[in-house]
Amino acid sequence: MSETKNSSKKDAETLSKEKLKASKSYDAKDIQILEGLDAVRLRPGMYIGTTGLKGLHHLIWEIVDNSVDEAANGFCSRIIVTLHKNGSVTIEDNGRGIPVAIHPQKKVSAAEVVFTELHAGGKFNNENYAYSGGLHGVGASVVNALSRWLKLEICRDGKKYIQEYESKEDEHGKVKGGVPLYPLKEVGVSVSTGTSVTFMPDDRIFESIQFNPDTIKEHLEEIAFLNRGLEMIFVIEGETETDSKLYTFRYDGGVVDFVKYINESKNVLYPEPIYISGECDGIKVEIAMQHTDGYTESTFSYVNNIQTPDGGTHEFGFRSGLTRAISEVAKGSGGLKGKESDLLVGDDFREGLTTVILVKMKTVEFEGQTKAKLGNPQAKPAVESVVYKGLIDYFANKKTGKILSSVLEKAVSAAKAREASRKAKEIARQKNSIENSTLIGKLASCTGKNYANNEIFIVEGDSAGGSCKQARDRHFQAILPLRGKPLNVEKKRIDQVLQNEEFRTLISALGAGIGEDFDVDSIKYNKVIILADADQDGFHIRSILLTFFFRYMKPLITNGHVFIGLPPLYRISKKDKIEYVYSDAELPEATKRVGKGYKLQRYKGLGEMDKDQLWETTMDPAQRTLVQVTIEDAAEAEKMISTWMGDNVEKRKDYISEHSNFSRVDSLSEFMNKKK
Repeated sequence: MSETKNSSKKDAETLSKEKLKASKSYDAKDIQILEGLDAVRLRPGMYIGTTGLKGLHHLIWEIVDNSVDEAANGFCSRIIVTLHKNGSVTIEDNGRGIPVAIHPQKKVSAAEVVFTELHAGGKFNNENYAYSGGLHGVGASVVNALSRWLKLEICRDGKKYIQEYESKEDEHGKVKGGVPLYPLKEVGVSVSTGTSVTFMPDDRIFESIQFNPDTIKEHLEEIAFLNRGLEMIFVIEGETETDSKLYTFRYDGGVVDFVKYINESKNVLYPEPIYISGECDGIKVEIAMQHTDGYTESTFSYVNNIQTPDGGTHEFGFRSGLTRAISEVAKGSGGLKGKESDLLVGDDFREGLTTVILVKMKTVEFEGQTKAKLGNPQAKPAVESVVYKGLIDYFANKKTGKILSSVLEKAVSAAKAREASRKAKEIARQKNSIENSTLIGKLASCTGKNYANNEIFIVEGDSAGGSCKQARDRHFQAILPLRGKPLNVEKKRIDQVLQNEEFRTLISALGAGIGEDFDVDSIKYNKVIILADADQDGFHIRSILLTFFFRYMKPLITNGHVFIGLPPLYRISKKDKIEYVYSDAELPEATKRVGKGYKLQRYKGLGEMDKDQLWETTMDPAQRTLVQVTIEDAAEAEKMISTWMGDNVEKRKDYISEHSNFSRVDSLSEFMNKKK
């Protein structure tokens, strides 16, 4: 025992001396200075989050946000985004145009400063922009730094100016981003004003430089909803002019139209959304909301056009103002009596409620780097005040006051269901209920204790489950077979979900709770992989599971834990040559590569593959293909799930006829996926 202690002490002393010796070589020459935009290229993730598809599209958002800020402050009415056939993108607006005069400190044009200097812009005071989403001043320069080339065109003061930039290699092979090819120069006259930016993302930085047109289209439509009367135009260039596509979005109803759009496939309790607007302590508030016969609350909040998916103080203010106003009006009108009034809480008033909250304020404070949660404490009382006064006036109006009875009836029903849900959860928490009995004979757990490496495959049926259990690496891969099709939770309350044996099993296996009790930090597996057959039944199971995660475990998706496994559709073999094919579109080319005389096997299900084939094609991390399920646009995801999994038959039929292809990951899961 003493020998071990002395030995450890000696090792520690030796290590300390070695560190001290090494530290002596750490001096001034070891301090690196990253000039200009070098820091952006060295650590792009610090500025755009990731070099995957999300970061790629963020380049567009940065430039678009600058144009939107012009619109939000009354200087721009139209923004055009063009996706060129060569992969570059142009963002053009009819705003004031970036200033072109010589900057007093930098001695180059102000426009060049904006595109070559970090933390340079006109948004750090409130003189030029009262409300701005781009408060960090790094947008344009970061886009320039991460592009192969960029072209800037400015029209203002009756003149047109251009400047071009490139990322160039020096004599040592080091790439320097966003280098001006020449100073900003005047090239002609112009009767209009505005800014146009065209750029080509640098394929040396990004995993892929192929933009997703649907992602761009959905984002631009969202911006149009949030900026009443702003015209957003999206052009997708084709090989010929007739192949090109043009989309125009303009919503004069603003957030009211947004709520109508989200609720398009839902059954609403009253035809027109409730609209509230006002200003308190310099904070402008716009809110549209509408109750449906559904059971989940859907809130989409924004600050200066930036979405806040994690909520924040503005959402807290909305909820408290809503609860206080409806409770007060209901008691005064006699709509709630006795025990009914005592039973209701804020959650009951918001069951089935779709809400869009838009706040504009001069100084925005976000919690964390991702701008996902508003932190300004003054936003809560401001929003609460506007909501409270707005709802009091709304329900006092004879024309709209009758809506109160529908809202209260829904709330009372929600309170009863909440009590039933509480009892169901208590039963679920009892010893030997969910935690033990439902998992016996079902979950094949893994032995590894490292959460970061562990993953669970959710598979369809005992046959597939048996194959996966044989094929897996039990050190880090767990298998959970589902026996029978789970419940479609879209039209079910949480107490009904907890009565479904398959979901009770799944909740137990993940170990992180459900609904408002869900704690993503308690999840037992870093990857939750849905592995279903490539047919209609498999597609349906994927959709059901994704709907369940979206409604009752949303952080599982937003934190990047949910994946779709892609098993092959075909196996082509000829002697010792074997190819696996993952889609019908790939089959002709694959058969050509193998040559004549091949054998073709069509996999109807996972159970048809032997363990070696299943491991090699679907489960081996080194070779498999996983599709990560993310939600870039929560409002669009909400609408899509309501359409696909709701009870509006006509809307669902239209969607199926336009999008469905049961042989691959598509529809609901394809929409929610934005990254491979």
